Amino acid sequence: MGDARPAIREAARRPAGTHRRGAVVAALMLAMALAALDSTIVSTAVPQIVGDLGGFSVFSWLFSGYLLAVTVTLPVYGKLSDTFGRKPVLVVGAALFLLGSLLCALAWNMGALIAFRVVQGLGGGALQGTVQTLAADLYPLRERPKIQSKLSTVWAVSAVAGPGVGGVLAAYADWRWIFLVNLPIGAVALWLIVRHLHEPQRESAPKGAPRARVDWAGALAVFACGGVLLTALVQGGVAWPWLSGPSLALFGAGLALAGLVVVIERRAAEPVIPGWVWRRRTIAAVNLALGALGLLMVAPTVFLPTYAQSVLGLGPVAAGFVLSVWTLSWPVSAALSQHVYRRIGFRDTALLGIGAGALILLAFPFLPYPGAAWQPTLLMLLLGAALGLFQLPLIVGVQSTVGWSERGTTTASVLFCRQSGQTVGAALFGAVANGVLAARLGGAGDLDSVTRALDAGTAPEATRHAIASAVHAVYLGAACAAALAFLVLLCVAPRRFPVLKEQGD
Repeated sequence: MGDARPAIREAARRPAGTHRRGAVVAALMLAMALAALDSTIVSTAVPQIVGDLGGFSVFSWLFSGYLLAVTVTLPVYGKLSDTFGRKPVLVVGAALFLLGSLLCALAWNMGALIAFRVVQGLGGGALQGTVQTLAADLYPLRERPKIQSKLSTVWAVSAVAGPGVGGVLAAYADWRWIFLVNLPIGAVALWLIVRHLHEPQRESAPKGAPRARVDWAGALAVFACGGVLLTALVQGGVAWPWLSGPSLALFGAGLALAGLVVVIERRAAEPVIPGWVWRRRTIAAVNLALGALGLLMVAPTVFLPTYAQSVLGLGPVAAGFVLSVWTLSWPVSAALSQHVYRRIGFRDTALLGIGAGALILLAFPFLPYPGAAWQPTLLMLLLGAALGLFQLPLIVGVQSTVGWSERGTTTASVLFCRQSGQTVGAALFGAVANGVLAARLGGAGDLDSVTRALDAGTAPEATRHAIASAVHAVYLGAACAAALAFLVLLCVAPRRFPVLKEQGD
């Protein structure tokens, strides 16, 4: 494989005992399923939760609080896993996630439930980043597409199934079971990790050498900075206008904290976000490209179900199917991508995938009105195939350019950028959609109020046209994000990734 020419020869450090690998992989898949489910499972149970606990005005923080905690802790857990090993970080993260789940099930009001969702998110950040890092530790480069495609399948299926599972549990049992079902699944995953994951003995530091230190000041600054900026993006245009006092204050505080992070990290002996993450062309390019991926993924995941129900007239189940078909093509394409990047390299394979993705997204605004359901379904099937060809080669490629001691930080930085891209995309495209609706409807209403009117059967045909135009504008913006990712890879990423030679390759 062209990209496999060694720049530096490094012995691979993997958990000993390949006979245990199957059990560890099963644990990783269970952990990934939990993290993915809990990002979406609460959505359809909101009416039951609000009816029981109240707090309708702040229920959106059930999602935002979890998302914020996951996103801002990813870099911290990545550095900790490189410093102390993957197993202790994964065990602590899983325990924290299960504790949060139990507390959520016992919540007595909306404030308590939101706080406990944040605890869940603190554990979820460890699950997401460490699972992806361990997948690279367990398998040599030539076998990584197999495990990564499995994890992609688990993530996609769990995330799409989440709303349905949550709705069933809320309707036929009790909403608290949404959190209680995590306990037995998580307990099995935790038991498998404790019993079967055995990392190699780490080299002891020479006598008199300083012990590894944790940059707690940097971790706290990163957490505060990320939390403030993501809160500004999540709540801006929703809880308050973009140019209002709270919004400007949060952005100002976030920028000040970002400056503080830079100062602390430059002085730290072992920074949480080391400078080499952005100084190395390969890692910087992958970070930016996957940030753009997070941005463009908002278009289908957030706005396509609304389009399918409001414009095409589909029911919730059929609308969910239109979205979910990309979970069929994405993992298949990801699994087959190895046959492409072994011939043309990681970067060119990703360019092929994101180039096709940009054209598919650009085709959406040209769909006829109102059109047939098979048309967006076909586009989603093709989009999943294109993005599978884009994402997996970048993740496998960037993980293969670093050794064991840097892999956790590298993986966490990639996932952090993708998560941040999704947060920015939700805010940006929400503003775009509401702006188009306001222009088409004479300044009246936003997407949420208009879709509620359509559900009640009180909106005229012109409103459906306006929603179609708004979603078309969002997809056009997503195509621009895909084009941005293409340009970043073309101009910043090296054509051949500097892959390290590992044992087993």
